[in-house]
Amino acid sequence: MSDLIWIAGVDEVGRGPLAGPVVAAAVILHPDRPITGLADSKKLSEKRREQLAHEIRDKALCWALGRAEVEEIDRLNILHASLLAMKRAVEALTTRPGHALIDGNRCPDLPCSAEAVVGGDGSEPAISAASILAKVSRDREMVLLDQQYPGYGLAKHKGYPTKLHVVALQELGVSPIHRRSFGPVKRLLSGS
Repeated sequence: MSDLIWIAGVDEVGRGPLAGPVVAAAVILHPDRPITGLADSKKLSEKRREQLAHEIRDKALCWALGRAEVEEIDRLNILHASLLAMKRAVEALTTRPGHALIDGNRCPDLPCSAEAVVGGDGSEPAISAASILAKVSRDREMVLLDQQYPGYGLAKHKGYPTKLHVVALQELGVSPIHRRSFGPVKRLLSGS
């Protein structure tokens, strides 16, 4: 196996929410331990994502998570924060990949070659696996943040700008985990 070039699939979740971090995952699948049913995490039920996440963590050659915090999102912008989270995920892998497949149309600066794959979370198994791990991890974190910051409905909408979330923001104000550079939060803070 030493002659193989390991290929990591990389994806992030949490670009659109008004609250919480952006979380990325990098996964190198094991060639001798296939995982059936990998798909874009958004197209899977929560129960199926949880099952697959367990199987991915068990069967993958290696996997890692990376993240960018709310302060970094506000300072860098969401695109650059997402690329930073993906870079951190790849750098945290215990096996160094020779190549990375990145979901989307931009690649982070990585210590290996990289290729952007639009729609890769639905077409490349390693990216699908990364998509699932990132989503399960971020969703779990949002459930915990809902307990810390009750009233916003974070466990339900995971920080996305739903009507419920925007109304809660207007009633409760902006919490420390809200992204101040995002439109609805920015407008609330500026009083417009």
